[in-house]
Amino acid sequence: MSETMKLLIGYDGSPCADAALDDVRRAGLPAEGVEAVVIAVAEVWLPPPPPSSYEIVEAARAAHSQAELEERASRAALAVKETRRAAERAAERVAKNFPGWRVTAEATSGSPSWEIIMRADQWRPDLVVVGSHGRSALGRFVLGSVSQKVLTEARCSVRVARGRVEVEDTPARLVVGVDGSPGSEAAVLAVAARRWPLKSEARVVVVEDPLVPTLVGHLLPNVSEWIEESNRGETQWMQKLAGRAAERLRAAELIASPAVLYGDPKRVLIEEAEKWGADSIFVGSTGFSNRFERFLLGSVSGAVAARAHCSVEVVRAGKAEEV
Repeated sequence: MSETMKLLIGYDGSPCADAALDDVRRAGLPAEGVEAVVIAVAEVWLPPPPPSSYEIVEAARAAHSQAELEERASRAALAVKETRRAAERAAERVAKNFPGWRVTAEATSGSPSWEIIMRADQWRPDLVVVGSHGRSALGRFVLGSVSQKVLTEARCSVRVARGRVEVEDTPARLVVGVDGSPGSEAAVLAVAARRWPLKSEARVVVVEDPLVPTLVGHLLPNVSEWIEESNRGETQWMQKLAGRAAERLRAAELIASPAVLYGDPKRVLIEEAEKWGADSIFVGSTGFSNRFERFLLGSVSGAVAARAHCSVEVVRAGKAEEV
């Protein structure tokens, strides 16, 4: 993380977005040395710079009269103004929560997800914060299209914030998913670099999906023995991995405990966070080296962010290369 942390917050005025603003207080971010930008996007055809000739022609084709065209332009201009006011109110709320931060508001128009992604590409923040919209029929949170797109395609770390009713300075409870990848190493470092309330706890979780002998394996003793030996070696490696990560977090004054669990990581991480009453889950994701990789997100981190009951921060290792 750079000396001055850069934070980009996507805001749309919804209760979910307001909850995301409050969730920032539980993210362990420093009280000073943060430059935060709150960006709000109006979904209208008329952008803040004058529209292009193509946009004007398309809008004129859709309108049935000059009066209708002028009414659309008026509504678009009003929407942009309202969006700016919403961004400014959100920025004031963030500044009130963090008096030591430099907070500014921005408003633009277009596709909310693409505008946030493009702003992140231009500004290169350390972290993007977005809210999560909606619930499934079973009551579990799911991602809205904007948060899903930003999570998948932003070059930097992304926090999908789900607000919880907590006292700000109470100890935090964190689940950190570790698998030995550069992304998970970056997740551990990100947690260790934050400033958490006294007596905050971190649960370092490594999930093993052990090999299971097939019928042929059971019939061939050598194959079955090889699988059992491989699983034992994998378990030992995972125990060391979890232990090292826990030691690093203890050095950052967190109460950290390692756990090696078994099953599908996408399911196990969420279940452990629910059982443990976690405020946030930290998981890693890969960085980008070309345009194609930019549109890929690890299945574990994406699934956890979509289905977890709490906030999820997907940490990407290092800055993306120019593409």
